[in-house]
Amino acid sequence: MDGFHDTTTAGVTELRVHGVSGTPPADILNHPHPRQVCGDDEAGFYRRWWPGGQPTGPDADLPGIRRREAYAWGGLTSGGKTIALWLLLLPFALVNLAYFMLPRPAPRSPGRTPSRWGTLLRDVAEAGLRLYALLLTGALVGAVTRAAVDLVGWQCANARRSCTLPDAPSWVQWLNALWPNEISPRLALTALVPFAVVVLLWVIGRRTWKRDEGTAMPSNGAESTSALLAQPRLWHGEGPVGRLRALHLAFALGSIGLVVALPYTGIGVGLALTLANAGVQVAAMLLVLLPGVARRVNPRSDSGRPWLDGVCVAVRWAGLGAFVVTFLVALNGLPNGAPAYRLPAGVLGRVNFALTSGVALVLLAVVLGLVLMDRQREARRPVGGMASWFVLMAATACVNALGLGVVFWTASFFGVPDSMNSGISADGPGRRLFLGDETWWTASLLPVVGVGALVVGVVLVCVRLRVAAALAPKLAEPYGAENQTTVARMWALASLTDKAGLVLGVLSGFGLVGFAVVTVIYQRELLIPVGGVAGLMATLGSWALAALLVGLVLLGRRAYSDNGLRRTIGISWDICTFWPRAIHPLAPPCYTERVIPDLLRRLRTLAPGETDRVLLSGHSQGSVIAVAAIMQLDPEMKKRVSLLTHGSPLRRLYAAFFPAYFGPDCLKEVAKVPWINLYRRSDPIGGPIFHRIPNAAADPEEAGETAKGPGSITGPVTEWATVATTASDTGPLMGSVTRPGSSHVVDRHCWDPARPEHGERLPIAYWHSDYWLDPAYQESVAFLTGRPGGPAVTVTRVEAPDQVGS
Repeated sequence: MDGFHDTTTAGVTELRVHGVSGTPPADILNHPHPRQVCGDDEAGFYRRWWPGGQPTGPDADLPGIRRREAYAWGGLTSGGKTIALWLLLLPFALVNLAYFMLPRPAPRSPGRTPSRWGTLLRDVAEAGLRLYALLLTGALVGAVTRAAVDLVGWQCANARRSCTLPDAPSWVQWLNALWPNEISPRLALTALVPFAVVVLLWVIGRRTWKRDEGTAMPSNGAESTSALLAQPRLWHGEGPVGRLRALHLAFALGSIGLVVALPYTGIGVGLALTLANAGVQVAAMLLVLLPGVARRVNPRSDSGRPWLDGVCVAVRWAGLGAFVVTFLVALNGLPNGAPAYRLPAGVLGRVNFALTSGVALVLLAVVLGLVLMDRQREARRPVGGMASWFVLMAATACVNALGLGVVFWTASFFGVPDSMNSGISADGPGRRLFLGDETWWTASLLPVVGVGALVVGVVLVCVRLRVAAALAPKLAEPYGAENQTTVARMWALASLTDKAGLVLGVLSGFGLVGFAVVTVIYQRELLIPVGGVAGLMATLGSWALAALLVGLVLLGRRAYSDNGLRRTIGISWDICTFWPRAIHPLAPPCYTERVIPDLLRRLRTLAPGETDRVLLSGHSQGSVIAVAAIMQLDPEMKKRVSLLTHGSPLRRLYAAFFPAYFGPDCLKEVAKVPWINLYRRSDPIGGPIFHRIPNAAADPEEAGETAKGPGSITGPVTEWATVATTASDTGPLMGSVTRPGSSHVVDRHCWDPARPEHGERLPIAYWHSDYWLDPAYQESVAFLTGRPGGPAVTVTRVEAPDQVGS
């Protein structure tokens, strides 16, 4: 190849890791000609190619001395054309988030084990979450089953119903034409629709399981530490994800077979099929409670449990066998029972409701107990530390919304959705397809949540105005009287991210209160969802749910051919799928189980000798990935790595919502490597790591955010960033010139917009993007790599605080 392309590894390498939305390699490198040096199209390493030959200048690559490299992992979450289908799996991703948000009481003193009660509550919470995840799988598959088997197979295809009329679609009229007087064959054939959904989930889950969870961890391990993020087993989920997937598939298949067989329990074969499918579901529920099913083992020392793998696979095959037998027997024909306008399977709905509600209440009590026992509870946490449970309720709401959307859309497409309380005319039901009152009451909750969202929006607007009004006078000196209001509004808007816990709590509160009210009304039959305000809310909810499903389908269809839209949708998965599929195996795949091994191998390649160094530079989500990778390094490799984070959500979001993984233990470990963090007050995502900003209206000067001019890395050392050692403890970094007695803190504030000179217009604001172009970035790179022109200071080890406030 003509031109110049550095392929050496000796010396210093600046390794950049991008954030969300799949930033192209050219943008990461800030160079128009990237060339891949390692990896593949989904996740690869790139360097700059110079078509004009070897360049000169302080920023150029020099073989054996310095170079810039980029790691582009966006293809794992925003590259495939089927990514929009993952939107339907959002509830499952939220269940996994709820698991990692669980409070985990730490020992009262270092070196001791957690209390017995804390361990017991943690085990109960994890088992309850696994069972709840299984029930959510059953709920979503059950909604598709109800739409296909009940609405189409039982109701619509019956004589003189919607699917038998001349204007009905021809591809459903044949159901009644072939079996005008038999119901079970129609149920069997329509059951193939939810069966196809389950098969699709299995195929997608297995493909991503082989690609991601099947990636082997490097053999060089991290030092022994109590920090959860440093455990190699966290990124080694091949065994547990496979076992959980088998149980979820068995449970889903059992739920389909149970709906087909339940109407025929009056005869021997029907009762036997019902018991067989129910037995598969019970076996799956019991197995999913076992800790060993989801236990992740250290890939460098421990071994798995092959016998448990075999049991889970056996249950999966039993579920498939029970469904196949049920399908064949029903297709052959079963005697019709008493006539009914709806599928007589209401007992399934009541059992599922009781199970789900009971597990949710148990989890509420257990999570509350964990919060009270957590020794970090004095630190402010979103929703009082109960974010795990509230996110779980959000997952439940998403499942209900998607499931009811399928039901209402099906009823609207094939006929007219109605309630049995409307009565049956002498001419029969006609085009009406009947849904249970519980379905209508659940749909009526959507307008309630909509009102909650409106209230939250009004509150956030008021908060922004208040914060901007308090900030504006303090910005007159750096930005001038003509710009202070504009900048204050920018900063106030970015500060609303800190209210994420409030938004979650208020929306969940509206939904839970509404759910409690309609449950009481439904159970005591105080009202019927027909006519009046109740009927209006139920109707509005049904329209909104059907529109939601159609919108998701259209979005997926457009995203299939629109690369830009796929990247936008991929932002959601960049955040949600950082965490492994520890609870729900059918969630979108965890890209980190591929990314972390990639980075560990590459770091070893780039710094094979004691004099070689790597500056790991992470933007936004890339900073979280970088920290997770550093936590997996052994002590020798940590001496060869330094860290530069910018626009980082580490403290603002991850330490707040995932304190057990990104709390003090994690930060103390990361702070053992030289580290600089750049942040802006206009950035709605990133923020300081150790330097606490008391509130959004704090004076920038008082908060220690004043940049002291070119080459300045230092700033006030606050209670959140304490210099704990001297230069002699660590020595100079990468050969940089030292100056005795000096030090640096991790956090450095970057003015955004840049402060204008007198008489100049206000520069544009970069918000969360383009930190690479900020002068502070280049100064930090020069400092951390010992490049000429960097400030002559000694890097001292910065210890993490005991707590990380929100």
